[in-house]
Amino acid sequence: MITINEHYLKLKAGYLFPEIARRTAAFARAHPDARIIRLGIGDVTLPLPPAVIEAFHRGVEDMADAKTFRGYGPEQGYEFLIQAVIANEFQPRGVELGDDEVFISDGSKCDSANIQEIFGLDNTIAICDPVYPVYVDTNVMAGRTGAADERGCYDKIVYLPCTPQNHFAPAPPAKPVDLIYLCYPNNPTGAVAGRELLTKWVDYALEHRAIILYDAAYEAFIRDETIPHSIYEIPRAREVAIEFRSFSKSAGFTGTRCALTVVPRKVKAYTKSGAPVEVNAIWNRRQTTKFNGVSYPVQCAAAAVYTDAGRRQVRERIDYYMENARIIRDGLTAAGYSHYGGENAPYVWCRTPDGLDSWQFFDLLLEKAHVVGTPGAGFGAAGEGFFRFSPFGDRDNIQTAVDRIGNL
Repeated sequence: MITINEHYLKLKAGYLFPEIARRTAAFARAHPDARIIRLGIGDVTLPLPPAVIEAFHRGVEDMADAKTFRGYGPEQGYEFLIQAVIANEFQPRGVELGDDEVFISDGSKCDSANIQEIFGLDNTIAICDPVYPVYVDTNVMAGRTGAADERGCYDKIVYLPCTPQNHFAPAPPAKPVDLIYLCYPNNPTGAVAGRELLTKWVDYALEHRAIILYDAAYEAFIRDETIPHSIYEIPRAREVAIEFRSFSKSAGFTGTRCALTVVPRKVKAYTKSGAPVEVNAIWNRRQTTKFNGVSYPVQCAAAAVYTDAGRRQVRERIDYYMENARIIRDGLTAAGYSHYGGENAPYVWCRTPDGLDSWQFFDLLLEKAHVVGTPGAGFGAAGEGFFRFSPFGDRDNIQTAVDRIGNL
């Protein structure tokens, strides 16, 4: 008899964004004349930058010529892209990395989901709450947690509540944990973590021989240069942290798929007998077994982000979305809503009004304003009572949505 992985049965209902899509589609069928504006899922709307498109075309043309054709590429990524990443993303911030410490991938969602499988199931994990659902769900699927309670919190996970009182950036827990998920600039709250707090986390990981999984997918949106763009700006972080980055939001690669994960050789995990193991080598082994690499034309396109024209065009897109975030923030303020984020991160995190829970507010916005957002409860128990707005949309649609919300 074939059996199923019963850990999947612990998952709460459907994944957040398909449920949003289901409700939105049902409303659209019932109201075919409604002009629905989507400020929910963080999918970009501006096209790829011209410099990226040009490089993409050149990469495709290379594939059409026997002299420049590429078959299987290196699973870790082409050297030209890895070196461009190191020279442009890390060296200017005083971070030195080896070529074999950067792994090119098809998305930070995939990497942040897959990374947990190289660690033992008996590790204790700590997760901010609210949080990007992938961190929790993949650990549930692996069998690292118990069942969920009535609030949706899973046994064996250490939850770190992120609230206005701690600026959505919690301090390390009092008890030891082994695997720590941090995401800054944060999805969904739009919060950032300063140097002092990140230093506390690095010191904690060093003391407890823990590893930090640091999701920096939104670092390009930081405006305040006193805020670290990489956890490796913190002394000794290269001993305890793995960092994820993405081209998706900054350069518009949501449909093109390219990202990177940094696994410094100094990062160690341990056997049950206490022997140290280089995580870099284990991750490399995992990737060479389960991943065939990102396509050559896509990596050519990603490298173009670091040309003079590419940098300028990417910055224009980031500025466009951050102006959208400002419009959302100002509109919510004028309408009397409390909100956070949207200054050094794209997302705006809003309190739901009048005692409504987050799904009730979702339904209200959809039915009365024809606007779609993301219910905070979908990000964890501490997200209840909040709502996420995404600025990754057309400017006119953003302004129209804000006007509709103000007229509720």
